[in-house]
Amino acid sequence: MKILNLVFHPNLESSRNNQTWKTQLEESGKITTSRDLYAEYPDFQINVEKEQALLLEHDRVVLQFPFYWYSMPPLLKKWLDDVLTHDFAYGAQGDKLKGKDMQLVVSVGGREKFYSGFDIFTTVPDLLRPFQLTANLIQMNYLQPEYMFNADAAKPEEIEAFGVQLVEKIDDPKRSNPRQYLYDSMTQELEDVYEDLGLA
Repeated sequence: MKILNLVFHPNLESSRNNQTWKTQLEESGKITTSRDLYAEYPDFQINVEKEQALLLEHDRVVLQFPFYWYSMPPLLKKWLDDVLTHDFAYGAQGDKLKGKDMQLVVSVGGREKFYSGFDIFTTVPDLLRPFQLTANLIQMNYLQPEYMFNADAAKPEEIEAFGVQLVEKIDDPKRSNPRQYLYDSMTQELEDVYEDLGLA
């Protein structure tokens, strides 16, 4: 499996979590191509042909970014607008990304309680729904997002631990079938609970 990791962070060098995860993924040897898009396009002038060619060359596309005001960084939005064009990603002839995987890796600055789904707050998966709808439109497999709460205040060991789990999952072929993967994950969690309770 060829994996493309696209990192959208305006200050990646000063980021504790996203820079750490990017490095961990690269050093794992599981990432085919890893890119810092803000470093490559500081003027926001995206090379559409280059980006589309890279998408065609890979099987799984990782979009790694920090959550800003319940949304994505501006360069990521522009990348989606510019690169996922009609008759490439969607439309009568737009099936070039069909069957490929979309994996989100997100650092969330807020604490988990602020994304509980109560009052005016909603959950992270709900806020990421535009990505899921986009993936559905362009016929990509939308994989279960990976995200870390309270990322700004996380301890180095917590950031690294998240990265270790990320490395373990990043090339798992089972994730290409999100429903089956979710079922297997929930089944394993239940088995672990039963074992802890001595009911296994």
